[in-house]
Amino acid sequence: MQDPFDGKNRPRKRSNILLRIDSWIDSTMWNAGFSASQRWEDITIFFRRFRTRGPMKVLFEIAGEGMNLGAAGAVLMLALALPAFEETAGNWRARDDFAVTFLDRYGNEIGHRGIIHEDSAPVDQLPDHLVKAVLATEDRRFFEHFGIDVLGLVRAMTENARAGGVVQGGSTLTQQLAKNLFLTNERTIERKIKEAFLALWLEANLSKKEILSLYLDRAYMGGGTFGVAGASQFYFGKSVTEVSLAESAMLAGLFKAPARYAPHINLPAARGRANEVLTNLVQGGLMTEGQVIGARRNPATVIDRGTIEAPDYFLDWAFDEVKRLALRFDEHSLIVRTTIDMGLQKATESAVESGLRQYGKSMHAGQGAAVVMENGGAIRAMVGGRDYGESQFNRASRALRQPGSSFKVYVYATAMENGYTPESTISDAPITWRGWSPRNYGRSYAGRVNLTTALAKSINTVPVRLSRELGTEAVAAKARAMGVETPIRTDKTMALGTSEVTVLDQATAYGVFMSDGMQTRRHGITQILDYKGDLLYDFWRDEAPAERVLTKQASDSMNQILSQVPEWGTGRRAKLDGIRTAGKTGTTQAYRDAWFCGYTGNFSTAVWFGNDDYTSTNRMTGGSLPAMTFKRIMEYAHQGIELKPIPGIEDPLPDPEAAAEATIAANAANAEDGYVPAVRPRTLGAQTTALLRDLIGVFRSTEPLKASSEKIAAAQTQVPQTTKQ
Repeated sequence: MQDPFDGKNRPRKRSNILLRIDSWIDSTMWNAGFSASQRWEDITIFFRRFRTRGPMKVLFEIAGEGMNLGAAGAVLMLALALPAFEETAGNWRARDDFAVTFLDRYGNEIGHRGIIHEDSAPVDQLPDHLVKAVLATEDRRFFEHFGIDVLGLVRAMTENARAGGVVQGGSTLTQQLAKNLFLTNERTIERKIKEAFLALWLEANLSKKEILSLYLDRAYMGGGTFGVAGASQFYFGKSVTEVSLAESAMLAGLFKAPARYAPHINLPAARGRANEVLTNLVQGGLMTEGQVIGARRNPATVIDRGTIEAPDYFLDWAFDEVKRLALRFDEHSLIVRTTIDMGLQKATESAVESGLRQYGKSMHAGQGAAVVMENGGAIRAMVGGRDYGESQFNRASRALRQPGSSFKVYVYATAMENGYTPESTISDAPITWRGWSPRNYGRSYAGRVNLTTALAKSINTVPVRLSRELGTEAVAAKARAMGVETPIRTDKTMALGTSEVTVLDQATAYGVFMSDGMQTRRHGITQILDYKGDLLYDFWRDEAPAERVLTKQASDSMNQILSQVPEWGTGRRAKLDGIRTAGKTGTTQAYRDAWFCGYTGNFSTAVWFGNDDYTSTNRMTGGSLPAMTFKRIMEYAHQGIELKPIPGIEDPLPDPEAAAEATIAANAANAEDGYVPAVRPRTLGAQTTALLRDLIGVFRSTEPLKASSEKIAAAQTQVPQTTKQ
């Protein structure tokens, strides 16, 4: 037993170091807390002397809240400014570097794009009355504001309120330049916000003289001309440095609405507008009534040029393509041969405009767009809107619109590549996918249906089931492979066409079906030459050959299904008489967009109708006006050409006699309705055309001749030596 009093075996006493540490921590924390409370009390006592009561307290509270709101507003403004400043990325002055002359597919000159610096004049060399006329009409306080004229905006709002409508605009000249350089003509809040920020950016980075010079060089002036220098040559046949006051007033009046006031189209309206500009000069204090009286009595006269019809929407798109292709070249003064067919272009413009004129008001549709593409990818026609003079925004290549049911072809094409066939059956019944329950157009269900019936009748539940099974990523990948360049959202509603595309995308993708599953290779430029005649670019030489994007079986299956849509499906009004047709209608939610995208063996065409402000149409569907417009365009396009079959379908080329009888009957029916189809003039006989196409094919497939070095040496020895005279 251990002795408790034995000191040798007792445990050693622990040191009181831990107690000391604990005591130090306690005392330190108490002292720190006490010191903090003392400092807080001192601060409180110090700030009490600034405490306000009564009216001053209200002012301080307002100021405090204002600072809070200002900080939040600054963050919001920064978030809104970032998308606007992204527009300035890259070389936004690149347009100045190019001067391009465009030719159609036959070599005829059709227009120009770019700024030719030799034809432009610095602001200092322009007539004083021209600059004053522009400023008096467009922005009287141009040299006083910082890009946004607050006083001018208030004045415009006041005048508009008095008039009960829009009679004055509040945009400054800098804002208009920002729109011309970076933005579109879409009337949206987002565009106006970007325009304001970009105007501030221009004012911060450019001088007033540079801004005015860019504005005068970039604005569209009607007749396919851009800038006052080009307009002066076009309308008056003289340099811009030589224009008179009356001519300057007429030029200044074009900025507001070049299509309405273009003097070669409506000279009385142009002169009336010029008289308003002269009044603005007097009211703005820039000139006296005595100085302008001579111009009022002797208005400007213009060169008689008739009606100039240039494919301006196509030229804008082609100009962007030229800039992309020509980055590799040092030479920027170019001659470009395009794919445009002016006869088909005018017929397409007429079809879109006549459809809107006849049905636009009743169907509440204000705009339309169309693209016609030949088998092989050549763009033969492009219509980006009703009137280029009113709006230069290209709805064919830049407007992102929901395609509706015309998007379903990508779902079905993916299914065909994964073992489905046109005869495969699937259930048309109510479906719920992650809380979403799509319904059919007629609110009814057909039970088990095959895929041909499902697509021809545009049943909604079937593509939703397919996309859920196949995966939305696979469908999006197939759409991209077929030529859709717009980014595609892969949410659950994608199968019904909620992800936006362009008209050009749809024409490209549908062209894959007529190309037997091969890549469309859309293009609007065949050759680029410099002014010396040297060939810089050739599509057939420099571009890669087409690749297969759909298997032969999948392509044939899709053609078998889509050829039934105009026969007994939703696109019966698009059926061509005597020519096999295939395609798909598209109608979006609330009837905001209506489409028909279709093709034959020769052409693919996409047609869209709707409104720029995304308001709903009057229950317009893809099977109505879009399908009828498609038919008018394609009737013209197929006149006098050799018909190509749609691959993989039965009876791809109907009997010529039966086709002729069908055409005669259709013409008789059209005559009763008062519709007279446009007639395509022939420039070459059918046999000559076929022979030339055969020769082109032979030349493209033939290897270039290569002479041996021995033959070259022998030929050189046989050349007689000439004597110098």
